[in-house]
Amino acid sequence: MKDLVLSQVSKQIEISSEYSGMLEHIQSNLPAIAASSQNFYKSASQYKNVTLDVTDLTPMSSLKHVLAVIDQTRAALEDSYFRTNKSKIKLKKKQLKYSLMEDGYDKDFLEVEIQELETGLRNGTNYVNGAIRKLSFFVTQYNSLLEKIGKTEFTEEDYEKEESRYHVMTAVKQALIAARARGGLIDEGNHIYLFDMGINGAALQREITAYFEMEQDLMNKGIEPSHEMTIHWLEAVADKYADCGAKFAESRGFVSLDRLSLTNGELNVIQNS
Repeated sequence: MKDLVLSQVSKQIEISSEYSGMLEHIQSNLPAIAASSQNFYKSASQYKNVTLDVTDLTPMSSLKHVLAVIDQTRAALEDSYFRTNKSKIKLKKKQLKYSLMEDGYDKDFLEVEIQELETGLRNGTNYVNGAIRKLSFFVTQYNSLLEKIGKTEFTEEDYEKEESRYHVMTAVKQALIAARARGGLIDEGNHIYLFDMGINGAALQREITAYFEMEQDLMNKGIEPSHEMTIHWLEAVADKYADCGAKFAESRGFVSLDRLSLTNGELNVIQNS
């Protein structure tokens, strides 16, 4: 039973009748609580996953993030698989040993160890189920993002080419948010970020100032600026400045895209003979 430990508390520990009543109250509600708890046992809601966790502004960078979550969750499930199997083997060994032992304290202690293993296996199953749901959800997001960019697969070169837009949009997003809180001025940290990508801070300050003026003009007319409008503006700014980082790197002697050092996207399958 899921409430095995609670059912033994009143038997093993001396408690007052008041607490016995509380335990009975808990026991009577545990089945419904256990059923409701199955909705959880995962690190976050689907809403939080796609709004507050994966915040990348470009589909390709979102794909990178989603693939990292898929890989981490898959690895955690594999670890859980091995831990669970080890626990099952330990349980069988202890159960066999228990069946051959004579009554006494050692047998009583072994019974507690068996109950502990059984409870751990049951609780572990809940979190495994939650991880499976999370993994399934992110596989859905992976397919959705591929559909968004019009591809069935993508290569390392695809990812590298979009990195410039991702970093420009991220820098401009941060600069915009910082400027809202600082009287319209970009902060020092984001000026450094922009400089490292070859973007003139004064030029971007002008872009942000013009955007704020456009927003204010809309509000003066009784029109509420939308988040979608901000995203369109970020994309337009990214289009304008996307090549700046590569040009700045090349001016310092770097090769901005080395195709020799990229994979071609094909899977190398090693077959066991």
